Amino acid sequence: MSLLVDSHCHLDAGEFDTDRAAVIERAQAAGVRLQVVPAVTAASWPKLRDVCRQAPGLYPAYGLHPMFLSQHQPAHLAQLRQWIERERPCAIGECGLDFFVEGLDAEAQQAYFVGQLQLAREFGLPVIVHARRAVDAVIAAIRRIGGLSGVVHSFSGSPEQAAQLHTLGFLLGLGGPLTYDRAQRLQRLVRTMPIEQLLLETDAPDQPDAGIRGQRNEPSRLAAIARHVASVRGMDVEAVAQATTGNARRLFNLPAI
Repeated sequence: MSLLVDSHCHLDAGEFDTDRAAVIERAQAAGVRLQVVPAVTAASWPKLRDVCRQAPGLYPAYGLHPMFLSQHQPAHLAQLRQWIERERPCAIGECGLDFFVEGLDAEAQQAYFVGQLQLAREFGLPVIVHARRAVDAVIAAIRRIGGLSGVVHSFSGSPEQAAQLHTLGFLLGLGGPLTYDRAQRLQRLVRTMPIEQLLLETDAPDQPDAGIRGQRNEPSRLAAIARHVASVRGMDVEAVAQATTGNARRLFNLPAI
């Protein structure tokens, strides 16, 4: 299979601290030669940067995840600007909105999200967006800021929302959830969506595919995702690999390897 890009992997997570080098080696052996590693809190940025320096093909993104709202401070947006200027990441994120988890202040989430969208527009960087029960609000914010590109990762919205995002220049990241039998609506979306809008992701160590249900996920499993997408779309897996890799390279400005 051709080169694969894991467009969303939390390789800096503590779950990988004991065997991170082996995880990277397994990913490369499976053809996953490039990985985008998004951040979740300002406190995690230094470790994420150091992890991405450990091996070739690891590309950091810095941002403030809505689920970690209690750990964010307004000053972190100013710090994010400094990190972008100094580190030159491939994207801003993981950012976004989460209206599923109780107790996350929606107004505060919006403030951090909009702040990161404004930075993305200013620096010409794509955004990696988390949108759980919040796709319409995410679309509204993207429209309001304008001039943006990015990916809504682990997309679970409707075909209509997917089409709106496509018009706005946003791709959809899909991974493990797609592989479960119950994911009929998601599979219908993958069957009909433009291949130019699709990115493959693992979200490792989270969201394991059906083949490793209940286990720690890792980027080597992206090959299984690619095979499942190929089966759902009735495409050759090589064509899926080439198309999604091209999509990721264009969005994140990744090099050819």
